Amino acid sequence: MSESDWLAAAFEEHRGHLRAVAYRLLGSASDADDAVQDTWLRLTGADTREVENLGGWLTTVVARVSLNMLRSRRREEPVGGEWPAAVEPAAGSRTDGVPGGVAAPASLAGDPEDEAVLADSVGLALLVVLDTLNPAERLAFVLHDMFAMPFTEVAAVLGRTPEATRQLASRARRRIRGAPSPDRAADLARQREVATAFLAASRGGDLAALVALLDSEVTLAGDATVLPSGKPVRLSGVDAVARGAFAASARAGQSRLALVNGSVGVVFAPAGRLQVVLALTVSPARRITAIDVIADPERLRRLRLALLPD
Repeated sequence: MSESDWLAAAFEEHRGHLRAVAYRLLGSASDADDAVQDTWLRLTGADTREVENLGGWLTTVVARVSLNMLRSRRREEPVGGEWPAAVEPAAGSRTDGVPGGVAAPASLAGDPEDEAVLADSVGLALLVVLDTLNPAERLAFVLHDMFAMPFTEVAAVLGRTPEATRQLASRARRRIRGAPSPDRAADLARQREVATAFLAASRGGDLAALVALLDSEVTLAGDATVLPSGKPVRLSGVDAVARGAFAASARAGQSRLALVNGSVGVVFAPAGRLQVVLALTVSPARRITAIDVIADPERLRRLRLALLPD
């Protein structure tokens, strides 16, 4: 086996763990894949011949990449350009020697089923609550409480003292214990129930079932990218919205439930290429009151998405 093949295989061995860390930090499967890819690129560009703990080194790097992504979302200053040196301590239990940089593994993208498992393992409500933490709190909580990284090593990622890092995790823990409220958890469950029924009715071409899920004053809005005409879509009323949804039911077979900016919706991503997102607004009466159809690439890029099992 060549050095490049060996390093690719070694990285692939840790990929699942790195993706899990990034997913919990970022709350987005696509962002987690980007963070893992960036970690690979940093590995291939680093002199890691003296690394004694490859898994820990990679965990530190993916955490810093994810932290920068979180801060970028909030327009904060990124972590400095210093990435972990070969002798810098990091979490993990493996001991490996690593040769110089090589080409990337053939695939770093995750299977949709893996994404569903990730989402369920975190839980809908926890994903939403994690998103309310600031980046430093989120990283301290995730790395220490969810991945058992010692505070000394979490502090090195954040560039803070261990005591300050411990306080960040404690503050995050208090906020998480206080939320989500039972009402929020029930709301997410209600959204998921309605979104599941909506997707099932669309897949089955059941217009009557679609109508039964819609509020009497339901609206549907689609951006200018949704239709070939290039004109925005505006529909109102049960009949118009139901027929509009029915007309688009052909893509339901390749659509999936997803967490869309903290609420349950539907994504259409054939062959893993995101094309359309349906953001649903669900009333306490379990009726859909609004559907926002998003197809504009710029809007799609700004969404926080996490696939869910049907």
